[in-house]
Amino acid sequence: MELSIVNYQSPDDRQALVALLNAYAQDPIGGEALTLDVQARLCDALAQHPGAYSFLVRNNSEPVGLLNAFTGFSTFKAMPLINIHDVYVAPHMRGKGVLQMLFEAVELKAIELGCCKLTLEVLQENYRAQGAYRRQGFKGYDLGEAGGEALFWQKKIS
Repeated sequence: MELSIVNYQSPDDRQALVALLNAYAQDPIGGEALTLDVQARLCDALAQHPGAYSFLVRNNSEPVGLLNAFTGFSTFKAMPLINIHDVYVAPHMRGKGVLQMLFEAVELKAIELGCCKLTLEVLQENYRAQGAYRRQGFKGYDLGEAGGEALFWQKKIS
């Protein structure tokens, strides 16, 4: 297996990123396919977004794993952080080290950038992903007895 950082201008990388993200979007927990408009704009938009990083794992040239991440900032530490936004491993490659390769790559990037932490969100009912993330050293964002666990909320704008 081979890991690489996505070159958003490379036709092969663009095709792999869109195909894997589209498969992730259609996962039973995910819901529905990416629109054709999103598929067409995605890689150019990522290339224009400062602090966007995408990693691919290929097995015998077949794209089998994807991780999209973005830099953020911790005001409490006055340091950058990386938020892992999308993680997908093709079903036939799960349990074969793809996830570990992706997480090692993003952690190395975080160290290179001087980040204080990695963050991610996971659905409450996605126990399989939670277990996988725990094995990579992640845990709930616990603020102690006074604050409890942090919740991830959203307000859609468009």
